[in-house]
Amino acid sequence: MYVRYQSPTPNARGVHPGVFGLINALAKHGRLSPEEERFRVEHHAWYHANLIDPSDVDPRVYDRDLNPQATAWFKTSAGHLVTRLTGYLEILAAHQVACVRVETTDPGNVIYEDPHQVVVVPYRTG
Repeated sequence: MYVRYQSPTPNARGVHPGVFGLINALAKHGRLSPEEERFRVEHHAWYHANLIDPSDVDPRVYDRDLNPQATAWFKTSAGHLVTRLTGYLEILAAHQVACVRVETTDPGNVIYEDPHQVVVVPYRTG
């Protein structure tokens, strides 16, 4: 089983931005308070220290030409990583940015996997 927190609406590339992308967009546009920005920086650092960045292992994983719709999903066995998302979700809610929890047993074609997450390219529909 896999879990992902994401926008209910896809972006121009057809990807539903995940919780980290949504927070980063708020930061990029200067919408976070100093306290929220501090939270973002500290918690991003914690995730960087405790979760493998798939693009450090394979720079092609998120290559927009090769895998334009690649998305990361947590394995539900990585509950300690998912639980720490609560603060991010609170910030998004405070800014009225929609973010939904999605669970599935089959998120797409796996192009990267480690003990805590997978990166997939969603199956084509239509």
